[in-house]
Amino acid sequence: MQMIIPIFIMHRGCPHRCIFCNVRKTAGNQPEKISEEAFRETVNKYLESAKVTPHRIQIAFYGGNFTGMGKGEQIELLKFAGPFIKKGLVNGIRISTRPDCLDAECLDMLKSFHVTTVEIGAQSLADDVLVLANRGHTSADVADSMKMLKQQGFETGMHLMVGLPGDTRASFEHTVEKTIALQPNSVRIHPTLVLEDTDLAKAYLNGTYTPLSFAETIEICKFAVRRFDEASIPVIRLGLHTTREMEEPGSILAGHHHPAFRSLVEESLYYDMASSLLDSERVRNKAVTFVLSPKDVSSFRGQKNRNLHRIKKHFDLAEIKLSVEPHRSRRSLRVIVHDKVLKPDFSDNI
Repeated sequence: MQMIIPIFIMHRGCPHRCIFCNVRKTAGNQPEKISEEAFRETVNKYLESAKVTPHRIQIAFYGGNFTGMGKGEQIELLKFAGPFIKKGLVNGIRISTRPDCLDAECLDMLKSFHVTTVEIGAQSLADDVLVLANRGHTSADVADSMKMLKQQGFETGMHLMVGLPGDTRASFEHTVEKTIALQPNSVRIHPTLVLEDTDLAKAYLNGTYTPLSFAETIEICKFAVRRFDEASIPVIRLGLHTTREMEEPGSILAGHHHPAFRSLVEESLYYDMASSLLDSERVRNKAVTFVLSPKDVSSFRGQKNRNLHRIKKHFDLAEIKLSVEPHRSRRSLRVIVHDKVLKPDFSDNI
């Protein structure tokens, strides 16, 4: 288990504001200036709350463009983390930044202060989408920054967004494939939300931006999860973390936010897997047993057993049973009817 302790720098270092950005909603109402005392309190709170000992703990600077800040401000924040690293309480630091704000001197400085992971806010690798999102960088900037980071031995992450203005299923699939070619160590995927007080909200209200439907969002995210897992690239976050400010009436004008968005995507993936096993079989009015990993039971069942009800109704089954095999690989299913395995196991490679 890994623990990431987030410290939000609240839009600091950003050269301008992207069309979708309202960091006060997505990060919460954090202070503009981080004091060393507040920093220590936040880190200690996370360390004390751990119910089990994580194998790795990182302090993470999120919510802005870390390397876009003045060098002195960067060093001040990195020094705050020093005592925790020296005592062995924290293993290292991760930062989130823009792809066009890195150079060799910057990376040398980060490395000297125990920064081990750099996450790049790419959002898309389609240049026309980046222009419409007012990102201010190109897909080539992303590729260059990833190459530079890997050459310097940093772990890398990439942030992608689904449903940005001008994006299509085809262009997002292109983004996924180009991301795989860059081989980040991890990926975060966020469906686009229309947050109040953003340029995207203006576009939505005047009718020039139409969000993806819920079904489209789920399908595109399923594609991304499948492809990244086939490429052995972990998707460490799917959907935005819910803040109190996001839950305020009027904060989210459109888009699809759910506190368990990842569960919805995985639930749909398992429904597809189960359906592929049963589609060509004569199972009507029969009892069916699915054999799966114990780690997959919750996702297979779906929220409030929704998947079980859907599968039973769609295939007119008499009964569904689940049987777990402790050593079975995740995302693989076997289906049994009356002690007979109907077909080879289904593996979704994730």
